[in-house]
Amino acid sequence: MLQKRIDDHAPPTRESMREAQDIFYKHLKRVGLKHTEQRNAILETFLETRDHLSTDELFRLVRKKDPKIGFTTVYRTLKLLAECGLASMVPFPDGMTRYEHQFNRRSHHHMVCTECGASVEFFSPEVTKIEEDIGRKYRFDATRHNFQIYGVCEDCRKKQRRA
Repeated sequence: MLQKRIDDHAPPTRESMREAQDIFYKHLKRVGLKHTEQRNAILETFLETRDHLSTDELFRLVRKKDPKIGFTTVYRTLKLLAECGLASMVPFPDGMTRYEHQFNRRSHHHMVCTECGASVEFFSPEVTKIEEDIGRKYRFDATRHNFQIYGVCEDCRKKQRRA
């Protein structure tokens, strides 16, 4: 799947990786699970990529580091990363749920092509302001939101005109 990205976020530094690990380890302790090297490899692999990853895609990447890591471990670890705020689920029009990392990322949004599945990340202070205004109105301290616009990308519109 073609993924067009507008992403101004730098790759994780060693310090930010340690911060993310601390968040993850505290969450594991809170839910009564142990820190393992396999979970750590999954976390590092996930944070090192800039893509929206399905569980299958992350599994393939993680297996390159450690072929003993199983699919179920990747699946469960992704759920744990979402629980502690390091990842978020992004539904795509192909029915596939993908994950993206949220650690130290500014709020962003997605435009998704319903024809080819391409996605574009964009940043909008207007949407952020709306989130804050609605939070104040309903007395919520909004911590995150999910905003996606679905449509047809320029490439697919050109193909449709030619057909």
